[in-house]
Formats: sequence, C-alpha cells, structure tokens
Amino acid sequence: MFSHRSLNFLLVLSCLLVLQATVLAGGDDWRPIDPADLALKAPVVEKDADAEALFWEVKVADEFEGGSARTVLNHYLRIKIFTERGRESQSRIDIPYLSSWSIKDIAARTIKPDGSTVELKKEDVFERTIVKQSGLKLKAKSFAMPGVEPGSIIEYRYREVRNDRLADYLRLQFQRDIPVQLVKYYIKPLDHPIYGMKAKAFQAELSPITKEKNGFYSTFMTKVPAFHEEARMPPEDSVRPWLLIYYAEDKKVTADQFWKDFGKQKYDDNKSLMKVSNEVKEATAKAIGDASTPEKKIERIFEFCRTAIKNVNNDSSGMSAEERSEIRKKENKSPADTLKRGAGTGINIDMLFAAMATAAGFEARVVNLGDRSDVFLDKSFPDDYFIQTYDIALRVDDGWRFYDPASTYVPYGMLRWQEEGEDALLSDPKEPAWLKTPLSPPDKSKLKRVAKLRLSEDGTLEGDVRVEYYGHFGVEKKNANDGDSPSQREETLRDSVKERMSTAELSEIKIENVTDPVKPFTYAYHVRVPGYATRTGKRLFVRPAFFQNGLGPMFTASERKNAVYFSYPWSEEDEVAFELPGGYALDNADAPAGFSGGPVSEYRPTVGVSTDGKVMVYKRKFFFGGGGNIVFPISSYDQLKKYFETVHQQDGHVITLKQGAPAGSTN
Repeated sequence: MFSHRSLNFLLVLSCLLVLQATVLAGGDDWRPIDPADLALKAPVVEKDADAEALFWEVKVADEFEGGSARTVLNHYLRIKIFTERGRESQSRIDIPYLSSWSIKDIAARTIKPDGSTVELKKEDVFERTIVKQSGLKLKAKSFAMPGVEPGSIIEYRYREVRNDRLADYLRLQFQRDIPVQLVKYYIKPLDHPIYGMKAKAFQAELSPITKEKNGFYSTFMTKVPAFHEEARMPPEDSVRPWLLIYYAEDKKVTADQFWKDFGKQKYDDNKSLMKVSNEVKEATAKAIGDASTPEKKIERIFEFCRTAIKNVNNDSSGMSAEERSEIRKKENKSPADTLKRGAGTGINIDMLFAAMATAAGFEARVVNLGDRSDVFLDKSFPDDYFIQTYDIALRVDDGWRFYDPASTYVPYGMLRWQEEGEDALLSDPKEPAWLKTPLSPPDKSKLKRVAKLRLSEDGTLEGDVRVEYYGHFGVEKKNANDGDSPSQREETLRDSVKERMSTAELSEIKIENVTDPVKPFTYAYHVRVPGYATRTGKRLFVRPAFFQNGLGPMFTASERKNAVYFSYPWSEEDEVAFELPGGYALDNADAPAGFSGGPVSEYRPTVGVSTDGKVMVYKRKFFFGGGGNIVFPISSYDQLKKYFETVHQQDGHVITLKQGAPAGSTN
C-alpha cells in the first residue's frame, strides 16, 4: 500500500516533466478599479461588516531555485473600507509566516474615494511578532496602509515562499477576519505518471475544479463570511472552510480497506525497529530490577527510556546543537543502536521502549493517531495525513494501555493532551483496530497555589507565593520555558502577574523543575501589591481569591458560532492566608458560595479565621471536565457561559474587614 509520508518528492523530480519556474502571474501592474466598487456604500456578504474583501486570489505552484524545490503562493487582495472601524482594523496589515517560510515582493496601495492612489513605500514594511488569541506566536511582515479613509479601497500583493515542503500536502484557506466576496485559487500540480493531484474540501462548498491556462486548475468560493476566534473553540481547521491538496495513486479504495491495509503495513514497517536483541534483554533486566508487578515493570522501563536516553529533538537534552546534528546524521537502525549511543530521536526512544517491554513479556504495538490541537480526525477520509503522530500500546490485563516516553515532560500514565481522547489505529499483521486513548481526569492536571500574605492598613498586600503546575499544565509550562534564559523566564512570570495586577512587584523569584521530567514546574516568589484592598473609613474591602484577582470572565460574547472545546480536564487547589492589620477583624460572616455542575465540575470556596482572629484563610477547590466532558455543542453555550460567570462572580467576592470589630469566622 502506498504511503504518502514515504514519498520522497525530491527523488521523484527526476521523473517529472519539465516544471515551469514561473507562476501564472498577475503582472507588475495593478488591475483596473471598477467604478462600481469605488462607489460601493454597503457590504455584500455581511450587512454590518466594517470592511469587506472584494476578492482574494492566490496562485500556487512549485518552483526550482539552486537545485531545490519550494512551493510559492502569490496572493492578491482587494479590500473595500466602509466605516471608521474598518479603517482602524484594516489599515495595519500583518502577513504571518513560519520560520521555514519567507514573504517577498510586497506591494500595496490605497485608492481614495476620489480615485487618487497612494503607494506603500518599501521602507515602511517591517517584521514583528504577533500573538494570536490561542497564544500562538508567529513572525509577521507588517505595514500600515497609507491614506486610508472610509470609502477607500486598499489592495496588496505578496509572494509566500514555503521552503519546507514540495506540494505533497497543502492546506488552502478560504476565510479571513473580514468577509470576502470571492476567494479563488489557481493551482499548478506536479505532472507525474503515477501520482495525481487530489483535492478534499473541509467545511466548504467549492466550485468544481476547472482547468485553466498554462497548466493551472482553479476553484473558488463566494460570499465567505468573516472568521472570528472565539474563546475555547475547536481547532480552526475543524470549523473554517479549507481545501487539502495532496497526491495519490488514481485508484478507488474504501476508508475501511485503506485503514486495514495501512495498519498492516505499519506493523511490518515497525517490526524491525522494535527488535529484541541481547543488548535489549540485558538493559531490560537491569531497568526492571526487583519490580514484580506488571505496572511497576512498565514504569521502570518507561523511566529508563525517558531519562537514560537523550532525545536529540529536545533543546533540554543537555546536548549541543552540533552534537544533536551529528547523531541525526547517522540513523539508529535498531533499539540496540539507541542503547549503545545513549541518544536518539523520539521514534528511536519509543521503539526502544516497545522492544524492552517485549523483552519483559508484554505485547507491544505502535498506534498512529491524530492531533486534536490541529484538527478533529475524520476516519472516513482514506489517507494517513491526519494520523502522523504515534505512541506505543502495551497489552496489560487483556486491555491496551498507551505510552509516550519520547515526550520528555509528559507524566507516566498520560499522553500529550493533543493525543488523549483521540482515535488511534493499532497496527496488526491481520486485523488492525481503532481504539480510543483515555482522557486523563481533572486531578491529573492540577494547579496548586499557596500564598502567605500580610495585609496593611493602607491596602497593600505583601508576602510569599508558590504555584505548582502538574500534568498537562506542567508540560505546557516546561515546553514554554525550557528554551528561555533565566531572565526571560522571570520576565514571563512578571508579565503574567502584572497583567492581572498592574501594581504587583515581584522579587526573590525561584523557578524550579523547568526541565525535570517528573517534578512539577514551580514558581516561588515574594510579591507586593499596593492598593490590593480598598480602604473606606474604618473598613477594608479585600478579595480573598488572590490568584483570580484581575482575571476577566472566560466567556463574554452573547452569541456563539462554534462549539466550546476545552483542551483537557483540569483542577485548581488554592490556599491563601491573609495576616490582618492590627485591630481589624471580619465585619460579618459573609463567604462566597460553592456550587456543583454535577459530575462535570465543582466549585468549593471557604473562608475561615484563626482562633486568635489575626489570620483569614481562604481556600478554593475547583475542577472541570469530569467524566471526559471537554466538548460542548453551541446549544449548551448559554448554560456554560452562565456557569463560568457565576464562578467569576464568586471569585470576585469581597470580604469586609472592620477596624475594632470583634473577631469572627466563616466556613
């Protein structure tokens, strides 16, 4: 069975017909402006839009330069500005790109309502980093459109050069942050005697693919509404329209037959990579030691593979870039090679784990699965493009359990959150099978926060804080910080605290376990927050939920267009001790109320006072995603929004302290 990922297009190039290096071009001249577009007073696609793209045209082809091939996309956009808000939102253009891409030949101009034009100067284009709502950081070429006003038309062109691929798989997007009257793609496929270009549309009704001049094919979509990111939404490519261009043999096969053949082929491909040699047997016996139960044996093999073998894919491996590069040049061909070198790629480490588990008497298999941070897997699509990630499955007590020792920071017994709750294809020589990986419960991914603080009469709060990140929280923190310098890590912490409490001053910062595969990622610091509590006469008003102070509500939109999607279940456990100012005590027994969301969630805050009345202690326990509930339909949005609004309101609960009041307590 043909495997797309094994297709090396650079070798196939010798079999290709001559591929033209020039793309179907729009020329150096701008296209004429239709007077009707210049006179247009209202949007066509969405009546309340502040700006609308009249067209977005992209020409896609593969080019050769210096003996290498790359994919080039030539973009041309024309946008009509209707309102002042449209002018503000569209005057700055950001063209995001990945590190292996480049953006070239940017040209832009503004056509004013009177028909006069203002050209963008080349020196006005600069590079900056942008952050999407999802937290993803991207580089972007940015520029400000000159002379924009309501009624204007702006247009710009650029070349997007992708050096990391050669047209084996290409995602073409059809939606922007403003509505578009017409999106049209011209695609020039590779000309090959066996593998033909295929197209698969997702969430889109496109025109039939039509043959154009110069070897191009086209497809389009009209009246495309604007795309807006929403809080806690599914991955973008599971909700927005797009087209996948890929290459495959021109033969029909059902999805069931494809996955059956694919699972058999994967079993054969991986069998030699999991070979049990004498070296593997010896290492297994030493790693297991005196462990007697199946669970303990697996855990010791897992920890050996994760700690004794350096992962050359990780910056935190302790190896220099040159050392890692040298190891990659000479491929490990067996688990014995990985043992001998003490280093390998992620797949080398996973295959060593499988071989050692086999040596210990377990049945081991490779499972291929999707990445639900990217897109929800569609098993009806007969292609392996969406299941390029893999883990190791071991049969334990007549069931399959899943492991990924190559992911350095993922705790034993868990997978990356992107792979939990996901369909996984178990390879087998006879009957491959689809399994579902388990979703870790809320207590596995926990935020544990403790603060011992002193409140002054003027409202200043000062003391020591410790925050521990477990499970998926810890993985995210370690991955985000392991490549940063100590000063950069401290700056990240300061920024995150000051984002919700602008007057906060941090000192004595300690950041622990950044690269430790087992211990929780931890922040410890001294904090001073002037004006935390508000003083009025003889009263101080203080929010006991210190760690939630300054946070906004999770959901703010009154309407919802997409399902609500949480990455993983989680829990929070807070304890905040406030040493009260001399002569102050609780004015009343008012405490925030707890409530339950059934098996899905629970919120339990309490407030108490020490017997001597000098310390107020606030405790808060919260979890969400119980029972594996992390995806909610649009119909549940109002109820879900109300639930988290109640959580937010209770987190904002204010306790009143009164000077000279008798000591009291709440619980």
